[in-house]
Amino acid sequence: MIKLMETPMLALQVRRAAEDLGDVIYVHGSTFGADLSVFYSFDGRSWADALKAAGFNVWGFDFAGYGASERYAQHDSVPVGDLRSVQEQLHRVVCAVRERNGGRPVMLLAHSWGGSVALRYAGEHPQALAALALFAPIVTRGAITSASGYVPAAAGTASHYPLTAWAQYRRFVEDVPRGHPQLLDEAHFQHWSTAFLTTDPDAATRTPPAVLTPTGPQADVRALWSGQALYDAARVIAPTLLVRGEWDGVCSEADAANLLADLGGSVKLCETIPRATHLMHLESSRGLLYNAVNAFLRRSAT
Repeated sequence: MIKLMETPMLALQVRRAAEDLGDVIYVHGSTFGADLSVFYSFDGRSWADALKAAGFNVWGFDFAGYGASERYAQHDSVPVGDLRSVQEQLHRVVCAVRERNGGRPVMLLAHSWGGSVALRYAGEHPQALAALALFAPIVTRGAITSASGYVPAAAGTASHYPLTAWAQYRRFVEDVPRGHPQLLDEAHFQHWSTAFLTTDPDAATRTPPAVLTPTGPQADVRALWSGQALYDAARVIAPTLLVRGEWDGVCSEADAANLLADLGGSVKLCETIPRATHLMHLESSRGLLYNAVNAFLRRSAT
């Protein structure tokens, strides 16, 4: 574990590959960090293991407010951890990786709200990136108001909200069509949800047990879905892959098509994973996601 000690402290970890085709930094979504996603093992194997086997050094970190990184103070005034405020955190991580790899550009692999964070970063730091892989990103919907526009949450909005294992379970099942089996079996979910609750040492003190989670990403999603472009896709020139799940209601087919049309680069691809939802990296079709992203990154590295 590497601790980036500037305020806020960020926890960063790496798995190095023998082949060393490049460095992939995982940018997590709004409700759980790297240990519960790219580094989480199902039956003894994680996505990081697959990326390492494909020749990549895999870096994962937690934004402030998640996992092993520093926590925000809790208050009742405004959300914390929104897209704009975490840009500096992602930049610190990218700089830390490039300091260790001789200054080579990195590849970003980002999920959901983390995809929105990565898109803004890619537009502002094109020289730092060799490729961008997004799965289930949050995309601007409606009439776009401004590339820098942002409507703050109303005064009195809490900085955090409690997120239970049951609420996470609903996310795994809500988009699965009626009559189809769930995409993460009960045994795997029980193990995953136990690990989720242990990310907050105070989770067991709440009834029901819950992880205190920053509200900033929720405010970002509301803004994006109200037509506020928190990133300028036209400035993103890195080769980009967008992957969505067939049953994902958060990143729809129209969302994916609109984002691809807006991207400024010449290499922009889209793949759809069958029988998958917004959390496809933890579902039964996760191997298809791994293969699609890993193949794209290998092509981008050569």
